[in-house]
Amino acid sequence: MNEPLVACHWLALTAPKAAPALATSTVLILGRIWNANGAEHSIGNAALMVVLATGAAAAGAFASAGREGDSVIAGTAFATCGGLALAGVAGYADGLSLPLLLWVLATAVAYGLAARYWRTDRREYVAHERHLTERREEHAHIERVEALRAGAQIEVAREGAAYATALAQALTARAALPGFDPIELTCAGLPELPAIEITKEY
Repeated sequence: MNEPLVACHWLALTAPKAAPALATSTVLILGRIWNANGAEHSIGNAALMVVLATGAAAAGAFASAGREGDSVIAGTAFATCGGLALAGVAGYADGLSLPLLLWVLATAVAYGLAARYWRTDRREYVAHERHLTERREEHAHIERVEALRAGAQIEVAREGAAYATALAQALTARAALPGFDPIELTCAGLPELPAIEITKEY
């Protein structure tokens, strides 16, 4: 019943919240590095990124089509499409204005999509904790009932042992009285007393 308490480090709690910003920032930085190494105004590089982004978008559309569409694959494909588009613009554009604008938009969209999953995870976590609390209370109630029942049984057994001891002592004391003869009692029509052996531990 006693479960170990695990204290999460603050980095483990904040890392998922910073993941979307880190992802889009990494793409922007790599795009600007690509820009500085010759991608600026390169038609071939821009065409490559357009083809890759279009392919990722098409893969996401196919993955999400139909009733049996996989939302994880579709989300990954669309996120890849957005990352490729951001990298292409950051590598092709002259200044930082357009890449920064796209970075802000991509970060906002990423946080909007992530917030949905965070809310779902939070609801599942709260439901799980509530279920565990109910189980703990149920088990604690069962343990209390069993403890009361065991205590009552022990008390009954103790009272029975005390009664048996008192009865044995009374029979022994009566047998020690002068003039007591169990044979005469039997001849008089009374039932025969059972032979009782009393052992005491000192």
